[in-house]
Amino acid sequence: MFTTRPTLQGTFGMVSSTHWLASQSAMAVLEDGGNAYDAAVAAGFVLHVVEPHLNGPAGEVPILLAPAGGEVRVLCGQGVAPAGATVAHYRGLGLDLVPGTGPLAAAVPGAFDAWMLLLRDHGTKSLADVLKYAIGYAEDGHAPVERVGETVETVRELFETEWASSAEVYLPGGRPPRPGELFRNPALAATWRRLLTEAAEESRTAEESRAAREAGGAGGSGERVAGAWAAGARVAGIEAARRIWREGFIAEALVRQAGRPTRDTSGERHTGTLTAADLASWSAGYETPATYDWRGWTLCKAGPWSQGPVLLQQLALLPPELPRYGSAEYVHLLVEGCKLAMADREAWYGDAGGVPPADLLSDLLSPEYNAGRRALIGERASHGLRPGSPGGRTPLLAGHARAVAAGERTAVQPGAPGAGEPTVAEPPASPVPGEPGVSADGGTRGDTCHLDVVDRWGNMVSATPSGGWLQSNPVVPELGFPLGTRLQMAWLEEGLPNSLTPGRRPRTTLTPSLALRDGVPVLAFGTPGGDQQDQWQLHFFLAVALRAEVRGGLDLQGAIDAPNWHNDSFPGSFHPRGMRPGSVTVESRTDPAVVAELRRRGHDVQVGGAWSEGRLCAVARDPRTGVLSAAANPRGMQGYAVGR
Repeated sequence: MFTTRPTLQGTFGMVSSTHWLASQSAMAVLEDGGNAYDAAVAAGFVLHVVEPHLNGPAGEVPILLAPAGGEVRVLCGQGVAPAGATVAHYRGLGLDLVPGTGPLAAAVPGAFDAWMLLLRDHGTKSLADVLKYAIGYAEDGHAPVERVGETVETVRELFETEWASSAEVYLPGGRPPRPGELFRNPALAATWRRLLTEAAEESRTAEESRAAREAGGAGGSGERVAGAWAAGARVAGIEAARRIWREGFIAEALVRQAGRPTRDTSGERHTGTLTAADLASWSAGYETPATYDWRGWTLCKAGPWSQGPVLLQQLALLPPELPRYGSAEYVHLLVEGCKLAMADREAWYGDAGGVPPADLLSDLLSPEYNAGRRALIGERASHGLRPGSPGGRTPLLAGHARAVAAGERTAVQPGAPGAGEPTVAEPPASPVPGEPGVSADGGTRGDTCHLDVVDRWGNMVSATPSGGWLQSNPVVPELGFPLGTRLQMAWLEEGLPNSLTPGRRPRTTLTPSLALRDGVPVLAFGTPGGDQQDQWQLHFFLAVALRAEVRGGLDLQGAIDAPNWHNDSFPGSFHPRGMRPGSVTVESRTDPAVVAELRRRGHDVQVGGAWSEGRLCAVARDPRTGVLSAAANPRGMQGYAVGR
């Protein structure tokens, strides 16, 4: 079939990400002898620089990793709610939703520590080795993509009147970054240089002392001391950087920023709840993935603190025989199954619930439960929010979600600002519109990045960095990047799985994927897009799994290029958390007969641009031959795969 680009194939290494500079930086690390994890960390920090409207160091990142010959693991880079972030505190401020911007929406930053753990435990390079690419682009400049300047332009008034520290970085000379001109962030480069200097000094002292003790105890010589020091210096440097982030100059600056009154989507100025104790006490960590087996494949996702199990539930809801790929019956089935899975997400997913995740997932993914749920899918489009009762439990929905579903609160309208992570469709094609914008009260939207890497040894990683957007919070003047806003996804109502709860993670939409074939990791993929992520990923995965193999491998590019869609028939995860019952947004490349049949079935079909749905990245490895593959999304004109 025709594709916009070839599916890349080789044997040395493959990278796919949402920005070509991140992809090429990761490839440079592979060429320099690094492995997939070294490369992913380098790419992650470059994405902070070149896609600051989509992610930042104080945001979050879930990571799935499959070490060659090892078990798939989840590395959780989603920070928790600070100790002072209670429902009572926010309600006492007169709020019924967590603001979409400002320090009240800031969780404990999670991305930095997750990248550090990945580098420490699975990488081979030093922190300086992987940070040099991001430092170079921040210090010497890079030519920004159009969306950076467009995003800054939408928040110009806010920056000029309220967020002066952001104006200093993103409105140099009074104008936003422009394509074809070099854009620099010297404050960010200085932060990383200072971090490296302080970490080197701290780790050198500690490591020399340790190496001397070990060598002395073994009766060793000066050479033995030097060798012992070199062996542990890499890890010591990373550990020192983690401490500086949590307790040193970076932590101090983040806490100062959280305490500055900042105008947010409420229209008022608030201070945040983040403290030094919150930063010092949190660490990223490893978890066992949630999994589901389907036709010889095993899909691996993060647990129900993320959106990840939605993809697994959608697979569990599929009947044994599927309609023809791409037909109206096929799209209808997938859309209706998604609605049921998303309704369960609203009722059951979160980090604050009383049901152990393993028990919950066992019930949500059981054949008996999904047979009953599948029976709810009829010939007509459903317009209600219909959570199920896994294990006989009573669904728990937030009052806001119930009101939105019942039409008692205003649903998201085309072009509505502050609607959360967008698609790339232009209004009115999508009810979660366009690129990030800003409302009169300071409400903004952000989006997400993604990257996948596979190396010649078979190590594989999939990561979805997000949060800490330039439009989410003012730039911390001393650091060159802002706090995040992930707490906006938690409810200000007690007793729910996703209630705002100190020490608990707000449920996130970030959802990278790893797929095994007959128990062997073969595919890493993911996409930006907030609530749309697991909708787009389902269609991509089925396109890969159901279509014939091409050129001896998976047709990754064909699956990415295929017309995609999404629906908004559930409460959105981002402020102001609206929904549009019965809605489906399709690309204009979709067969008109399919569109007509969907409308006949009662779907409120919006036709978007030809290339407006889905922004997937993917890499693969054929365990039979060792051949590696990669592909990237052409939508938005900035995602690229590289490899050889």
